Amino acid sequence: MRRERDDRVGGHLAGPQGRRDPFVDAAPQLCRVHPIMLYRQRVQIGLLPASAHDVFVGAGLAVAAATFGYEVRRRGRSDPRLWYLLCGALVGGLLAGRLAGWARHLDPGANPSLAEQWLYGGRSILSGLAGAYAGVLVAKRWCRYPWRSGDLFAPAVAAGMAVGRVGCLLTERPGTPTGAPWGVTLGAADAARFPGTPPGVALHPSFAYEIVFQVVALVLLIVLRDRVTRPDALFTGYLVGYAAFRFAVEFVRGNEVVAAGLSRSQIFLLCCLPLLGWRLRRLLTTREEETVWAR
Repeated sequence: MRRERDDRVGGHLAGPQGRRDPFVDAAPQLCRVHPIMLYRQRVQIGLLPASAHDVFVGAGLAVAAATFGYEVRRRGRSDPRLWYLLCGALVGGLLAGRLAGWARHLDPGANPSLAEQWLYGGRSILSGLAGAYAGVLVAKRWCRYPWRSGDLFAPAVAAGMAVGRVGCLLTERPGTPTGAPWGVTLGAADAARFPGTPPGVALHPSFAYEIVFQVVALVLLIVLRDRVTRPDALFTGYLVGYAAFRFAVEFVRGNEVVAAGLSRSQIFLLCCLPLLGWRLRRLLTTREEETVWAR
């Protein structure tokens, strides 16, 4: 029965020494099998195929929206304009996340069309997060909502990111080579999808690191949400913590280095430092009643 499961997924459980069934290997070897070798990249939903990544991204957005709604009800906020803020976050995040990599080249002819980028281009979590932030600010101005909402969005973002990153874990390159005992491996067929990735070599499970970070952040936010009196403090703390974590984990993720030993994501985070510094300064120096427009 276990051999039949291996055959159904196209033999992707093959290791560098040839075909073998990891279910009968020793436990230390079993823990080094990456989930990408156990599941197909595409799932069938009726007659419409969808990549596993997009399915988990959609699930993450649904979880984030549900968490936001739960926090609204739990805190007893009945203002209907809050749902405009949620729509602004979702629309801004989707647009920025999908179109962020559109103008990568100075020559316009070298860039894909907007339609091609939307359908086939890469996705950026950082750009999506920035777009969601901007979308909330625009929605606040549009519907004239003057109060802070970071305490509602912080746990929603952490929960949604934890779910969405599972799609990355199952479909993207795990990370750079590592000698750590928790490293994960790819078979030859899966490694061939990512140029420069050696098969059978232990790699950092960088997306698993981020899932753990998001879960820990969510737990901390839940513990602190009724103890912190400043609504903008929770979201500011989350942003600062995630920015620091993401900058560090990029060194083992294996993304393309573009300048000074840094990836595009790290350069983007450095560009965001003034905004994070402004939020921290505002949190530490401004009285609560003077910051009603802060997210």
